[in-house]
This record gives sequence, C-alpha cells and structure tokens, in this order.
Amino acid sequence: MKLMKKTGLIASVVLVSGILIHAVSDEKIGDKAPVTKGYFFPAEIDFAGEKTPLNIIDVKERLDRELLVNANLDASTLLIIKRANRFFPVIEPILKKNGVPDDFKYLAVAESALMNATSSAGAKGFWQFMADTAKERGMEVNDGVDERYHLEKSTEAACKYLLDAYKKFGSWTLAAASYNGGFGGVNKQITIQGVTNYYDLLLTDETARYVFRILALKQIMKNPVQYGFDIAPAELYQAIPTRKLEIDSSITDLASFAKSQGINYKILKIHNPWLRDRKLANPTKKKYVIEIPTAGY
Repeated sequence: MKLMKKTGLIASVVLVSGILIHAVSDEKIGDKAPVTKGYFFPAEIDFAGEKTPLNIIDVKERLDRELLVNANLDASTLLIIKRANRFFPVIEPILKKNGVPDDFKYLAVAESALMNATSSAGAKGFWQFMADTAKERGMEVNDGVDERYHLEKSTEAACKYLLDAYKKFGSWTLAAASYNGGFGGVNKQITIQGVTNYYDLLLTDETARYVFRILALKQIMKNPVQYGFDIAPAELYQAIPTRKLEIDSSITDLASFAKSQGINYKILKIHNPWLRDRKLANPTKKKYVIEIPTAGY
C-alpha cells in the first residue's frame, strides 16, 4: 500500500520475477526453447465486475507478464493457494459485510502472500498498513498490541480505505490501484493525464503492475490446474478450530497464561500475533478477544 509504504514484498517479487521472465522467454536448453508449464491466457477477465480491456495491446501484454511470472513462481504460488484455504473464509465475509467486492481478497494476496509480513518500510500484516495509517483507520498500534497483525480488524480497516477510495474514484479498479499508489498519487495522474480509467493511465512501474498482479493471482487461484497447480484437498491448509476468550484485565505473564489455557506461549502467539509483548498491559480494562486453539497442537 504505497499510500502507507514502499511495498517491500512487491519489490522483491519484481526482482525475482524479472529473472523468471528471462528464464522462461529467452533461455534455451540445448536446441529447444523451454516449455512454460501449465500456461493459459483467458479470453476475458474482470476485476470486481469491471472488465479488463484485453483488446488494448499493452493491457494484454501486461497481464501476460504477470500470469507468466506468478504461474512460474512455483513454491510461492503453491503456498499462497494452500494458505488461501485457511484465510479466505475469514476475509470473505468481512468484505461482503462491508460491501467490498470479493475480488479484493486477491489484493491481500498481492500485498503479503497471506502472511503477517513486514516490509522494508515497516508496513505490517496481511494488508500491509503503516503504523500511522493503521491508527487513522481505528487500529491499536503500540509496543504491546499491534492490530495490524489481527486479520479480522485489519481487514475491516482495509475495507474502510477501499470504500473511501471507491467513493472518490468511482471505480473499484482505481480503488485497488490507489491502495498501492495512494489517493494523492493516483488522483494527481488522473488530473495531469485527463483520463479516468486505470488502464489508460501511465503510472509508476509498481502501481502500473499492481492491478495486473492481482488479476493474475485471481486467475491462477481460481483455475489452479490450468496453471500446473493440481493440489489434493488434503494438501490445503485447513482452518484450526479455536475458542474465544474475552479479557478485560492485564495479563502479567503470557507464558503462564498460555499454560493455564492448556497451550504454550508459542501456540498462543501463533494464534494471536497481535500480542507483541510477553505481557498484556490493560490499565483501561479494554475488552480483547484471545483465540485459544482447541486442536492442531
């Protein structure tokens, strides 16, 4: 989310992707050009119901680039597909409740690969919020609690941003682009260039690729077999059942607290990554909900 950060994750993928593009398109093995595995280019595609104009040559080629790259990031894309089985059921109902199109779950994939990632600029979580922006969007961020790591709360905050962006731009595609390029950055280019469609705008390389990466991830994840990812259901990461424990007091020692709940400190932190310290200071008696897994350990 460039509004919030310089996206470290995307930048690293671009670097690796460039190497892969060279390997796929230029490198030869003996006298034969390599065969790209499981590749399929769709006749049409849309983002949040907004059709991508594949009749425009540069649009078609930019999507082709991202499909080739992500279809050939074998381990990374495979892990994303496995994680989606666990985390999409958490994200999807929050998007729906807020009136945000389901396709925005793929924006979270593009931002973090469905991990609580940290960018080089300090953006954190599935939705890659910077600390100040997270606070502006209603999340608690301090040394003890960082709700950027709370999937439900950070998804709610992302919805607030996206709804504001849609209200401003009147386009879900531009709302997605602004998540990377910022309100101001995208609006400035709309004003300068005199166009109001993402696919007509000349943007920075990162933002120009951003929506196409989301589209490519959507296409691959909805049609994994076509792209060489034939995954048995048993290989997908399953949701882990938990019970929810409401706390309105301080916890002086989270390790001892974890043991009192029948788990250990590691398991507690895995399921509650928003707890950032060894204790939970709560002088105002705020209500927190801690998840305690009931299986899988």
